[in-house]
Amino acid sequence: MSMLFSRFRLREMEFRNRVFVSPMCQYSSQDGMPNDWHLVHLGSRAVGGASLVMAEATAVSPEGRISPWDSGLWSSDHGKAFSRITAFIKSQGAVPGIQLAHAGRKASTDVPWRGERPLNEGASEWQPVDERSGGWRPIAPSPVPFGEHSPVPRELCSKDIGDILARFQDAARFSHDAGFEVLEIHMAHGYLLHEFLSPLSNRRTDEFGGTFENRIRFPLRVAEALRAVWPSRLPVFVRISCTDWVEGGWDFTQSIEFCRRLKEVGIDLIDCSSGGLVPYAKIPVRPGFQVPFAAAIRKEVDMPTGAVGLITEPVQAEQIVATGQADVVLLAREMLRQPYWPLHAAHALGADWVWPNQYQRARPR
Repeated sequence: MSMLFSRFRLREMEFRNRVFVSPMCQYSSQDGMPNDWHLVHLGSRAVGGASLVMAEATAVSPEGRISPWDSGLWSSDHGKAFSRITAFIKSQGAVPGIQLAHAGRKASTDVPWRGERPLNEGASEWQPVDERSGGWRPIAPSPVPFGEHSPVPRELCSKDIGDILARFQDAARFSHDAGFEVLEIHMAHGYLLHEFLSPLSNRRTDEFGGTFENRIRFPLRVAEALRAVWPSRLPVFVRISCTDWVEGGWDFTQSIEFCRRLKEVGIDLIDCSSGGLVPYAKIPVRPGFQVPFAAAIRKEVDMPTGAVGLITEPVQAEQIVATGQADVVLLAREMLRQPYWPLHAAHALGADWVWPNQYQRARPR
């Protein structure tokens, strides 16, 4: 029997297989609102047989967006807009998930197909979010820009930090009201919570900077606060960058200890990615290059993990799960290329998997 297509349980949530759709930014929202594009994009992956369909990195506030066209969840209206998407995902037997995020110093950039250039890069003072003017000044733990041509972010004060924590909690409540059943906290890829973790981006001298204990303080508070407001029967994931791939930055030893703390506050699964904090990191990209992180955290911390990163072949995914390197695999770009990848993978692995009735005539025999 295929392990990839065996059931998986976290708390009271059961997943029909171990193929998850990773959050993938679509840069297709207006004022943070999901629309028909998101319904079709996410819905087709549910039809395609994935067990968890995770919506893109969704900002907890307008200034927390990577671009002015990111999705958001800072009001009940956003939750209502998402509700028809979650309802369709569930109708196809999949679980709807949401990744809550704040872009920090990497906010206010253009879309990738226009080069991701910083918007309003000349702004010297804090400006409210204004899509018509092209952007806003980003905020961060310290006034350290992301890249050579990035604006200097405004340093967060203690009140700002409290406000952002409240924003995350509000977004979690809106997520539940919208029908999402898995919550993931984005602490990776150089966005705000990762910026607190890494000494390369966190130069603070207060309780939120300096030592390891201080640098993990705010991300850990976010995790604890969201676990407290999210229903106890439903799981909470955290995505981390297991290493910055830069000497003197966040590394895997720190990730192991941080995951132990996340486990203590009730986090259910670690989504193991890497990089994204600085543009000059040298990352050894190759198929499965991040799987060892998931395997080590699963073993040393004794908690479920998800493996990500250039996982494209059914046999490759099966081997990761069957050998205990991770509990699940999260696919991103391959799911863009093949929304129905799980259906084809089940056939390739000889798993007895039911296709949607509407597609039965196309099922391989």
